[in-house]
Amino acid sequence: MSDEKFEAAVRRYWEVREQQTAKQIADGKQDAGQRGAVTGGAHLDALTTLIVDHIVENLGYPAASIRLGKKAELPGYYRPTKQWDLIVKAGNQLVAAIEFKSQSGPSFGNNFNNRTEEAIGSAVDTQRAIDNGLLGRARPWLGYVFLLEDTGGSTTGASRDFSPQFTVDRAFRNRPSYAERYRLLCKRLVEDQLYDAACFVLAPREPDRPISQPDVDLTFAKFIDSLTQHVKGNPDL
Repeated sequence: MSDEKFEAAVRRYWEVREQQTAKQIADGKQDAGQRGAVTGGAHLDALTTLIVDHIVENLGYPAASIRLGKKAELPGYYRPTKQWDLIVKAGNQLVAAIEFKSQSGPSFGNNFNNRTEEAIGSAVDTQRAIDNGLLGRARPWLGYVFLLEDTGGSTTGASRDFSPQFTVDRAFRNRPSYAERYRLLCKRLVEDQLYDAACFVLAPREPDRPISQPDVDLTFAKFIDSLTQHVKGNPDL
């Protein structure tokens, strides 16, 4: 998969947000603040399409085996069901499930804990469902994609000091930026085997600024390679 296609898909995120905001203003239904750009949905569709194309063209699964959005619902263990963003299903076997998340400014601190708890909770719940045979006999592949706006509010150190009752983990001392916190989140989700792979992208609004992937273990190329190797290396999928 070319870097050009990946970059175009990430750029499309901002184009869709602007189109959604303009449409809501025209319809007289604009949400408060920045919400109008994300409540219309589909802002990560271009990135989703890249992965769908890879699954169909390179992994050999028919388009009919792929479910998106409301149709990508899986049984849980601690709750009845969990809706993922993309799943691949072959008969009674789950092949793969992917979660797509994004965050833009200006208030990065408002959603960080929620995003963290969602990512961990979804993975733990689904991993227990897998362990209990609810998603087929073979172990499916789980992926997590996170796109963060590359701006001063996300890449500079946070202003608030931590004051818990015990010492903060070394990685979070010195008030790391939200970009660093999300990078650590994605890295540790994979290290602890909650997800098989994660992709972390920093995407600026300005089209003349470069898109970056600040961790060599969390690139889109490695994400796709992990999915490919897992599926091709498991004859039961």
